[in-house]
Amino acid sequence: MDGITTHPFRLLTRRHGSAVSYTEFVNALDVVHKHPRLEEHLSFSDEERPLGYQILDNDPERILQAALKLQDRKPDFIDINMGCPARDVCSRGAGAALLKQPDKVKTIYGLLTEHLHIPVTAKIRLGWDDQQRNYRDIARLLEDCGIAALAIHGRTKKQAYQGSADWDAIAEAKSAISIPVMANGDVKTCADIERLKQHTGCEAVMIGRASMGNPWIFSRLDRHQVTIRQVLDMMLEHLALNIDFYGPRGLILFRKHAIRYLAPYNITRELRLQLVTCEDVDEFMRRVEALEPVLAEAVL
Repeated sequence: MDGITTHPFRLLTRRHGSAVSYTEFVNALDVVHKHPRLEEHLSFSDEERPLGYQILDNDPERILQAALKLQDRKPDFIDINMGCPARDVCSRGAGAALLKQPDKVKTIYGLLTEHLHIPVTAKIRLGWDDQQRNYRDIARLLEDCGIAALAIHGRTKKQAYQGSADWDAIAEAKSAISIPVMANGDVKTCADIERLKQHTGCEAVMIGRASMGNPWIFSRLDRHQVTIRQVLDMMLEHLALNIDFYGPRGLILFRKHAIRYLAPYNITRELRLQLVTCEDVDEFMRRVEALEPVLAEAVL
């Protein structure tokens, strides 16, 4: 969810009922060396609480150094991303690649739980591939290290987002440990939320991709229950939050969200392109308003 779970997006999801938020992942290197745009990634408001910073890296000492700096900003918890399957992340030994190094995972979490005074959590996948599905061992290791909660995505790194999430495996991991577990993977509708909780016995469900262009899922509304007017109003609200937070860049950064909001409608490529290449905020807003009669005839 890099580039998605920004401050404006988190505000929208919280206002629609999300229970807890994670920042987009924060590179420990950027924290330690003070990246010029770091503040954009770290800013949050009390309205978003409970909120956790999600750190990405593979170096235990640097992760600790970054976590200590982030702790000073008073998040509610610190999370380490061990689920990202992106090639450029895993090639440097971070994200899901950490699952291949249980000793390093133990070192990282041993340092964090020893030195931080706020809760530490983790997100994992089932393993690197089908031959290395070590989620049970990693879950028990993390519990032994003293983490507060664990999120599990029901696929391996090799699967990325292909195939089906293995809810049985999540249930198996849940039964092996006593800390709270959040189940993740293949939640597309409101009914899926309850099905996943019941199937796995987990205390909570983590929703990622299904919330893109669809913050209503946290209000327990499926997209077909949302009116066109609600969609357009949400687009304008989201855009306004982006402009307020990012300034002139806010429109450009909103474009990927606009595509998601419009995904359920069979509008022409030409019309979609006109909207997402617009560079003037007022003109963009006018074009959004003009979509209402078009979308009424374009439901997939």
